[in-house]
Amino acid sequence: MITFGPVPSRRLGRSLGINNIPPKVCPYSCVYCQVGATTEMTLERRDFYSPDEILKRVEEKVKEAREAGEKIDFLSFVPDGEPTLDANLGQHIALLRPLGFPIAVISNASLIPREDVRQELAQADWVSLKADTVQTPTWRKLNRPHGNLSLSAILEGSLVFAEMFSGTLVSETMLVSDINDSEAELTAVGDFLGTLNPSAAYISVPIRPPYQTWVRSPDETRLMLAYQILAERVRKVEYLTRYEGEAFASLGNTGEALLSILAVHPMREDAVSAFLSRAGAEQELLIHLVEKGLLTRINYRGEFFYIRHRIKPVC
Repeated sequence: MITFGPVPSRRLGRSLGINNIPPKVCPYSCVYCQVGATTEMTLERRDFYSPDEILKRVEEKVKEAREAGEKIDFLSFVPDGEPTLDANLGQHIALLRPLGFPIAVISNASLIPREDVRQELAQADWVSLKADTVQTPTWRKLNRPHGNLSLSAILEGSLVFAEMFSGTLVSETMLVSDINDSEAELTAVGDFLGTLNPSAAYISVPIRPPYQTWVRSPDETRLMLAYQILAERVRKVEYLTRYEGEAFASLGNTGEALLSILAVHPMREDAVSAFLSRAGAEQELLIHLVEKGLLTRINYRGEFFYIRHRIKPVC
């Protein structure tokens, strides 16, 4: 599914998602990824979907949303993999601009050392760059990057982008217990973010089921420490540690709409029930999707979630 939502976003309000990368093509295989294991680890930018196809799918979804009275605050490139692997990203943004919505791109920053990537990202209105750590051993353990990537080049590329970008730049730091939540790790990240100077630095924890089941969120003491350290260096710091709610829109075919959201955005069981209820669909649809092997119901941190069935990695 190329488009999904609108979905509630903790940063962007009502976000119409654009899935411009097939599952799961990425330069990283982060241990906390909610989409699952990386099946194709690559640094090669290439054509995945044509600009005309992206425009057509987004126009259709915008029309459906308007007809249903669903609000859209952002068009957001937040795919199954890394959005900047898309060689047509700049063209997509240019073609979507006349629709009149601000455009966001959520990137793990792995390709930010490339000038072409920076130039295309700069066409967006709002960009999020990942900054989980500035320590290479931690980066390799947490983000499991492609072997030809360099963390120092990524950090430098992020700083270059920050200087040239005229839109809203934010950072996101995902904290995992006993990996990147020590005072030394947090201080180093804070020093880097102080130089990057984002409009906001977001602190995240794995609130949805992660790819690696051993991943745990830091405790409240560590989260408070992270906030204090970053707040001393960055003008605005916010937690992304709360559930975003149940206001997921169902447009078009209910089963397809649900699958398209769950491909990139696991949903709590109560949110799925509310989604089906608003769409006028029966719970039997959910049972049918589970029985067909398209969805999986799992327990994470005492809550039940539905996710798209995850395939095993090939690399």
